[in-house]
Amino acid sequence: MTEPRYDDLRALFINCTLKRSPERSNTEGLIDVSRRILEKIGVQVEVLRSIDQDIATGVWPDMTGHGWASDEWPAIYQRVLDAQILVLAGPIWLGDNSSEMKKVIERLYACSHLLNDAGQYAYYGRVGGCLITGNEDGVKHCAMNVLYSLQHLGYVIPPQADAGWIGEAGPGPSYLDPGSGGPENDFTNRNTTFMTWNLMHLARLLTDAGGIPAHGNQRSEWDAGCRFDFENPEYR
Repeated sequence: MTEPRYDDLRALFINCTLKRSPERSNTEGLIDVSRRILEKIGVQVEVLRSIDQDIATGVWPDMTGHGWASDEWPAIYQRVLDAQILVLAGPIWLGDNSSEMKKVIERLYACSHLLNDAGQYAYYGRVGGCLITGNEDGVKHCAMNVLYSLQHLGYVIPPQADAGWIGEAGPGPSYLDPGSGGPENDFTNRNTTFMTWNLMHLARLLTDAGGIPAHGNQRSEWDAGCRFDFENPEYR
């Protein structure tokens, strides 16, 4: 059996840290674990730190027509579409996702009504995952929010699509701090590795299949009157 190839796939990590470059990001430290696996297999990887970009707040694909002087999101959205794999990564603050994570998800949502060539929502045929870091509880809560959001927008979520690391509850070392134990943590390394491979496997399957079959989920056809075998008893 021929081993599958992955060197035609692209992966985009959006790091939703609150730290601007070149300040060290603990989240990027965990991203690097996944990135190195992808690159070793030949996947083209891009890591983008959202706080370094001029991303406007809002619910439209381009906010320059809605009171903002500039907005880099339209260009970032194109990079999102160019990637078969999207991983949203960020820190925990007060037990929840960072404000940057919330903003990125809002802007992804702002484009979720756009359609692909088959008349499906634009994110169909892509896979999503997430990475979470912090030194307080909340990895699973944050991951649930991110993965729910991605699937609602049209992404396919593979098994074990999240991983994270937290230190002891309360003030303490972060992932990359000396003595934290983060980079050596077997549980985190195992989950991050499984997530990375599951993202690759599912992206391979979807890409080879030409995405999600279009019948039954085309917004363009629904708007044109097609009901895909739906029957409303009230109108019989």
